[in-house]
Amino acid sequence: MLMVGPPGSGKSMLAARAPGLLPPLDANELLEISMVQSVAGLLERGHLSRTRPFRAPHHSASMAAMVGGGTRVRPGEASLAHHGVLFLDELPEFHPQVLDSLRQPLETGEIAVARANARITFPARFQLIAAMNPCRCGWAGENGQACARGPKCAQSYQARVSGPMMDRIDLQIDVPPVTPADLALPPSAEGTAEAAARVATARRLQAERGCLNARLGGDALDRIATPDDDGRNLMARASEALGLTARAYHRILKVARTIADLEGSDAVRRIHVAEALSARKSSTAGQQAISRPQAISTFP
Repeated sequence: MLMVGPPGSGKSMLAARAPGLLPPLDANELLEISMVQSVAGLLERGHLSRTRPFRAPHHSASMAAMVGGGTRVRPGEASLAHHGVLFLDELPEFHPQVLDSLRQPLETGEIAVARANARITFPARFQLIAAMNPCRCGWAGENGQACARGPKCAQSYQARVSGPMMDRIDLQIDVPPVTPADLALPPSAEGTAEAAARVATARRLQAERGCLNARLGGDALDRIATPDDDGRNLMARASEALGLTARAYHRILKVARTIADLEGSDAVRRIHVAEALSARKSSTAGQQAISRPQAISTFP
């Protein structure tokens, strides 16, 4: 997931809440996480890790720090986030090659580190959450403020993240600034615990089908995530209008299936497809964000 918004809009806070939405570790996940941490020398007194990792490397992190390496090969941040969350704040500030090194684990769930004297494969199945300002100055027109460099500032800043990398990020949402009126509102009726309960129910449905939605592929994806007729028509029109790649098309179907699971719906309907489309930026020129009303009205 990528969150785009001005400073102080709560992007880092939202990312920090993500581990609380994930279910408790099962025995296999606990063992895998502890094995990675043991190789990295992070286990304290040999105690097993019982919490999901939350790794937030600084944007100055090197390639070896992110994916692993060194003279004595050790796991990097991507592997240390296995079965947890890898949070990349100020995404465009990371070196482009470092970001592109995450493309393999986002697809396969593992990282192969090859050196002259060794080739080691580390597990790296993590939830990627990233955050960025709309432009280098941070505001780009929010709250009536104008960027001194104009629209090119946002375009050049966001272009630091490659198209293939953006294509692998399923949810790309705008986070509006928090106003004083927002701070005066009462707390939401649904907190982290309530949201986590809905997530647990959705994951249980997926487990009963035999596979988590994120790992669906081939015939299983067609069987489980194919939308109804209205949803298929919407996907066809959106694919042509937005220039979706085959990868993006399949990822949108997985997101739509997950939205349906969160609502307790057996079928993937048009509204689920529309919501999945609204949470993804266009892969065409400018990578402009699509708001939910635009997505629904553009593809009637």
